[in-house]
Amino acid sequence: MPTVVSTQPERTLFGHPIGLFVLFFSEMWERFCYYGMRALLILYLTKSLMMGDVVATGIYGAYTALVYAAPVVGGRVADRLLGYRNAVILGGLLMAAGEFALLGDSEFWLYLGMGLIIVGNGYFKANISSIVGRLYRDGDERRDSGFTIFYMGINIGALLATTLCAWVGETFGFHYGFGLAGIGMLIGVAIFVAGQGMLVGKGEPPDEQRLHEPVAAGLSRFHLTILASLAAVPVLYFLLQYEAVISVLLIVLWVLVNGSLIANALGKQDRVMLHRTFALIILQLLNIAFWACFEQAGTSLTLFADRGVDRSFFDWTVPASVTQSANAFFIIVFGSMFSAMWIFLDRIKKNPNIPMKFGLGIIQAGLGFLVLVVGAASVGEGALVPLMFLVLMYLLHTTGELFLSPIGLSMVTKLVPKSMTGTVMGAWFLSFSLANKLAAFIAGLTGGEGGANYIEVFDTMGWVLVIFGGVVCLLAGSINKLMHGVK
Repeated sequence: MPTVVSTQPERTLFGHPIGLFVLFFSEMWERFCYYGMRALLILYLTKSLMMGDVVATGIYGAYTALVYAAPVVGGRVADRLLGYRNAVILGGLLMAAGEFALLGDSEFWLYLGMGLIIVGNGYFKANISSIVGRLYRDGDERRDSGFTIFYMGINIGALLATTLCAWVGETFGFHYGFGLAGIGMLIGVAIFVAGQGMLVGKGEPPDEQRLHEPVAAGLSRFHLTILASLAAVPVLYFLLQYEAVISVLLIVLWVLVNGSLIANALGKQDRVMLHRTFALIILQLLNIAFWACFEQAGTSLTLFADRGVDRSFFDWTVPASVTQSANAFFIIVFGSMFSAMWIFLDRIKKNPNIPMKFGLGIIQAGLGFLVLVVGAASVGEGALVPLMFLVLMYLLHTTGELFLSPIGLSMVTKLVPKSMTGTVMGAWFLSFSLANKLAAFIAGLTGGEGGANYIEVFDTMGWVLVIFGGVVCLLAGSINKLMHGVK
């Protein structure tokens, strides 16, 4: 049968496919769900479940590390079997179930809920962005603008979560905050399902018939995938309790993935590919260094805000978890400005190369921690640090993030052949996983039982980052040469 080409005009809103706004609000509520739980997690572990700081930060780090590793698997399952639409719906429902499991208010329900959220995030986060890309034809000049709008939804969701969910959780009880996050996720799934007609068939399974045909005991591959996803939850339940195992697994996986990239370049005797692979590995290590310190936001910085910051704002005491909202707020305020700045600098041929941007971003992260040291010195030993110093720290961390984050996968996937794109995506996500695991180790050094003083650790971290970032800037030209023209 000949293919029928639709002659219907594309339905648009503000010049973009109308389906973009379905995905915008779906992702916004998913981020509301994830960041709502994340904002409260460390305080819930230390205040409700009465865990020590080292144990709590270890669990937090294991959880966030697995959250970033899960999309590597979820994306491949959607590509080869489920399709993006089914994966997003399944992921959203699992995440909502995980939030509601936390209402059990015990370690059993904690690990079960986190396991469900990890699996759900792996399906949702990996695939909704893929549908955005499919709304535009190759070469469509609206694509970059469309992703900018979509990512604005991410930051709005994060801002709502770190204000509303965080405030509700700390004011009325953690279970109310988790419950609100779960409700937000259900709203996101409902918007996505209701808006299917606006997605004009994007994100369907690669082979619908193969997905739903019976293969064992009357069960289809679709049913078996759901069962396998649920079966992964007890495995994650175990790993979260023995989080040291996660560190070993992530390091081994990272070495194997990058080793395969090096082996591929050596096997083809391609000098340019080998150089670009080394550049990719260096950028991953820089990525780990930055995010391991940036991700203190959910652990040591929130505990420091709770214990060491004067959070008075006029007649209101800002809840410690709400201080995390500064990052999302500054991203929304400065994100578009930075995008315009890079375009302007590129036009006048003054745009820093990628390694230089990484180095400058790391320096800004270090300066952020040193701002807290200055704030502590300004009030004297034992006194609470004024809130404005914490806000200024988040401002510097956000500008540092804007030097690194927009590059993302669009840059690293250019460094190797398209046939290795999946492997590179895996390596990049694993670098975020390792960063979160390292972040938990650093957080364990601050405060708590037998740990060092927060300010002492922040001081050390700040100077190490500034010096390290400076060295990266000095070596940026040499690293850039390894990339052989990739921008």
